[in-house]
Amino acid sequence: MASHFVSLGLIMLITSSFSLASDNSPLQDFCVADLNGPVHVNGFACKDPKLVNADDFLFRGLHLAGNTSNPDGSQSTRVTVAQLPGLNTLGISMARLDIAPGGVNVPHTHPRAAEMVLVIEGSMQVGFVTSNPENRLISKVLQKGDVFIIPDGLVHFQSNVGHGNAVAIVALSSQNPDLITATNAVFGANPDIPNDLLAKAFQVDVKVVDQIQSNL
Repeated sequence: MASHFVSLGLIMLITSSFSLASDNSPLQDFCVADLNGPVHVNGFACKDPKLVNADDFLFRGLHLAGNTSNPDGSQSTRVTVAQLPGLNTLGISMARLDIAPGGVNVPHTHPRAAEMVLVIEGSMQVGFVTSNPENRLISKVLQKGDVFIIPDGLVHFQSNVGHGNAVAIVALSSQNPDLITATNAVFGANPDIPNDLLAKAFQVDVKVVDQIQSNL
């Protein structure tokens, strides 16, 4: 009897954890996003159900490799509510991540989502950093078929540590996880964060801050 209640308690805990880990649950079969509607809400207003069709639930193109010809050597092809209106209110999205040899998906966060990374090609180092004051790096080199979890909101990265292209499919626990790149947020803010403040924060000369900003 005791084991029965323990099992029931674990099931309830797991269920409640997943319900709290994503966007609010829908209260109807679907709420296809009206991306161009005049109403502003937390998310998107619903398209008239009578106008909904199969194309609202379809995205094509994740079989296509992303263009990694950029300074980072990586490209993320996102499938969020902006690309797939049928995701509205469902609390999920996904992406394809392509990284060229030597490339990196630079440190960043998703302020509204946890992340699950499935490597489908190549070798990829994936890691995240825990909160202050510990700031512990938790990282692993993944091979084809490996899965790694990145908790909600933590700074994380992916890099290609193999000799060929690396590809991953990423699942996220929000229809709109969004993206904050660490370097762009700090050194590319608009208007600028004062250079003397950044120099003090990073304990470098102001000229170093100027050089970093000029490279963005």
